[in-house]
Amino acid sequence: MPSGGSLAISPVVDVEGKHLSLSNLDKVLYPATGFTKGQVIDYYARIAPALLPHLKGRPVTMKRYPNGVDSEFFYEKNAPKHRLEWVKTAPIWSRHNRRHINYLLVDDLPTLIWLANLASLEIHPSLALAKDYDCPTMLVFDLDPGPPANIVQCAQVGLWLREIFEHWGLQSFPKTSGSKGLQVYVPLNTPTSYDVTKPFAQALAHLLEHDHPDLIVSEMKKAIRGGKVFVDWSQNDEHKTTVSVYSLRAREHPTVSTPVTWEEVERALKKKDASLLVFEAPKVIERFEKMGDLHAPVLELKQKLPDLRGVAAAAATPATVDLAAQAEDTREEPAPKRTAAKSGPGHSRKASSSARKTLAKKAAKPAAKKRRAV
Repeated sequence: MPSGGSLAISPVVDVEGKHLSLSNLDKVLYPATGFTKGQVIDYYARIAPALLPHLKGRPVTMKRYPNGVDSEFFYEKNAPKHRLEWVKTAPIWSRHNRRHINYLLVDDLPTLIWLANLASLEIHPSLALAKDYDCPTMLVFDLDPGPPANIVQCAQVGLWLREIFEHWGLQSFPKTSGSKGLQVYVPLNTPTSYDVTKPFAQALAHLLEHDHPDLIVSEMKKAIRGGKVFVDWSQNDEHKTTVSVYSLRAREHPTVSTPVTWEEVERALKKKDASLLVFEAPKVIERFEKMGDLHAPVLELKQKLPDLRGVAAAAATPATVDLAAQAEDTREEPAPKRTAAKSGPGHSRKASSSARKTLAKKAAKPAAKKRRAV
């Protein structure tokens, strides 16, 4: 079959010259909707032109649901030993396990269809390429709401993040998690390391929490997350993966981690309507055919994070909110301002009042020799 497009469902198919035996195509993997394994495979075949560029060259972890979303699942990092001979892998040294892990490389359509046939409903790639595993190509914030908060509150936090990054002249791109929350990606595609990106994300999460303690938490403890948005900065780690854009999620319905526009995020916040940011597989294909890949800039846009000297030490002390005074201004001109929707009582649209002001106004100051105690 050609690259992308509908997959003619039959027990044996030819995919770009590779023969694949498909199994249990009528098996229902999403009982609430009757969505079958054959439909899962067909979705991944149709969305492949958008999805594959985001997987190419990246170590992938599978999340497999052999008996459907209501049954047991398991993560699989090591490529199965029974894989077909043309399935590529990348040996990555694991300091924790003290051995190499042979991660899958999902670089082409045959491999993607083979993976879907294993009931790997979810696909979780690394933030780095296998050839330069210590260099993440992006910074990620996973905004996870604690009930009764939902993606509407995540939308507000996402807009605050966007505004802060715009003051640095950096672009960011939102996508739904496909589950409950929203994720914000800042493309880098320039030399860096997790030793830079992780403490940077942690410090920014602390700053947001300081300014909005009634809405934001930066710690994973479930006991403190009720009604708030957890800004998960810890995804910026070589040992972790984040669900891929266009990946299905193992929810009641076949929802997808979907790239969205900031205007759509603003609209959901303004209308306080979480359903505006929920997309199932057929709708995602329609969106791609109409709008193209909204997440494509994440792959190529080259950006550098501001130099927040001493960020790691500051991040360990949430009270040290003057961290941004240490930033160096890497912008030639400030990014244009945008108008975001209001968030309602108690949550002003303005980016974190003190965080944004210190980030924007003090960024030009030279690095402080000593951190000011607060």
